[in-house]
Amino acid sequence: MSTEGDTAAPTGVDRSCDLSQPLEKLHPDERMKAESNYLRGTIADSLLDPLTGAVTQTDAKLMKFHGIYQQDDRDLREERRRQKLEPDYQFMIRVRLAGGVCTPAQWLKLAGLALRHGNATLRLTTRQTFQFHGVLKGSLKPTLAGLHEALLDTIAACGDDTRGVMSSVNPHLSALHREVHELARRTSNEVIPVQRAYHEIWLDGEKVVSSEPEEPMYGPTYLPRKFKFGFAIPPLNDIDVYTQDVGFVAMAEGETLSGFDLTVGGGMGRTDRAPHTYPRLGDLIGYFPKDRLSEVALAIVTIQRDFGNRADRSRARFKYTLDDKGLPWFRRELEARLGFALEPARPFVFTTHADDYGWTRGSDGAWHYTLFVENGRIADTERLRLMTALQEIARVHQGEFRLTPNQNLIIANVPAQARAAIDRLLEGHGLHGPNRASALRLNSMACVGFPTCGLAMAESERYLPVLIDKVEAIAQRHGLAGQAIVTRMTGCPNGCARPYVAELAFTGRAPGKYNMYLGGGAHGQRLNRMYLENIGEERILAEIDRLFARYAAERVEGERFGDFVIRAGIVRSVESGVDFNRADPA
Repeated sequence: MSTEGDTAAPTGVDRSCDLSQPLEKLHPDERMKAESNYLRGTIADSLLDPLTGAVTQTDAKLMKFHGIYQQDDRDLREERRRQKLEPDYQFMIRVRLAGGVCTPAQWLKLAGLALRHGNATLRLTTRQTFQFHGVLKGSLKPTLAGLHEALLDTIAACGDDTRGVMSSVNPHLSALHREVHELARRTSNEVIPVQRAYHEIWLDGEKVVSSEPEEPMYGPTYLPRKFKFGFAIPPLNDIDVYTQDVGFVAMAEGETLSGFDLTVGGGMGRTDRAPHTYPRLGDLIGYFPKDRLSEVALAIVTIQRDFGNRADRSRARFKYTLDDKGLPWFRRELEARLGFALEPARPFVFTTHADDYGWTRGSDGAWHYTLFVENGRIADTERLRLMTALQEIARVHQGEFRLTPNQNLIIANVPAQARAAIDRLLEGHGLHGPNRASALRLNSMACVGFPTCGLAMAESERYLPVLIDKVEAIAQRHGLAGQAIVTRMTGCPNGCARPYVAELAFTGRAPGKYNMYLGGGAHGQRLNRMYLENIGEERILAEIDRLFARYAAERVEGERFGDFVIRAGIVRSVESGVDFNRADPA
């Protein structure tokens, strides 16, 4: 898809968001941002309006930059409409947590806020952070104030800016993991907006009067769309580095980090029946030493700020900037801004993107316990009192908690002498049980979907476990019970659970209807293809039965399901930029 574009503009020339251009040529959201007074809008007034549980439509968009989504309970939407009541408005709050690491004290604070102000659950996300759901308008400020007390915030967790920065969670490589996580945390702090509005609105901070630019890097219109960084530590590709706008692949000898290979242009989002939108895998373009990380990260952000599409939001992601202007153009522009050339990429190999469940020991002797959390939902249920159990563990844990990109949880850095006590709590609360699930379930994940996500067209988090029950029975019948097949589901085409690199995936089209995808790489290295469009459970299970029968009979030793369906001609292998809006004729 890449074509070489024009020569590079002078560094720092912000052509695309120049508001001296006719505003009708820009997307309305660009006008909204420009007129928002650096994301303040009328949020403070909307919060005080007692006549509604909502904020204004414009303020709802601006609050995304503050890490907050306005939602409503869609299960109740029709009944409330019949009663002539407004929707059951509530808010989702997403925490900024670079690399997914938090202390036991922070865990206890987060759990307390969820129980007091949310729906008594915490959601571990596919980008290694926490989401609160079911927060009412009057509880927004107390929740964000509570996060501030725990030295956490929600700045840039959503919106047209640099989202939460991901980092591989490899408990075996202790020193390397610590260094890469620290660099991810530092990068997150460097690339987020200044956002004085956040402190003024949510923390009652003083308004600062200054002649200096309020957003020296972002300007008044921020980025054209969201932007995502991720750090990977081979051989583990748990962050799906090729799906990130920018990926940094750690190059190390043993646990000594030298620098990073750079990938650019990944992204999962697409729109049904819109062939100009598509998932894309990042391109590997070179290597740089670790002491140049900040320069590289900031330069790439400013390139997207200056050249990203601000007229068509469906084409505003970084991947489309690269495809429209070409990788040669981007490399010239990047190296001109950096003042040095990238070195040739260094070799690396990914062998898995799965979590290593149960107890593992790090190179420094500390122990780590990885717990399967189905679809990332921390809650107390009749079957498992997970929220309570993890609070009890946090009260005695001497290490930290790590959230994995697969929505699971690591009780990390457990001293050898403390392992037995942690293990007794795990056993006493039945937390070894989830890790005994089938390989199919342990390699599955879903986005939130209904009832809260406004984009959802179909169930996801609530339905995938039910579907997995039925797929497990089929796998058992064909002798595939121990086979790991990366399976993902989203309630819409937006791709929050990274479905387009899964071996088996479903994206929602309507209640009970899904597009079915096959053939992604088991290590996140290959896009899948649409296999069937707009089908329900009966057809899904019938097709899986037929496919599993062939896989069991025709696979070669060690062959993954995603590789098999390509070798067998069931779907074709694809490159980035294919039309994902039509089923594969193969």
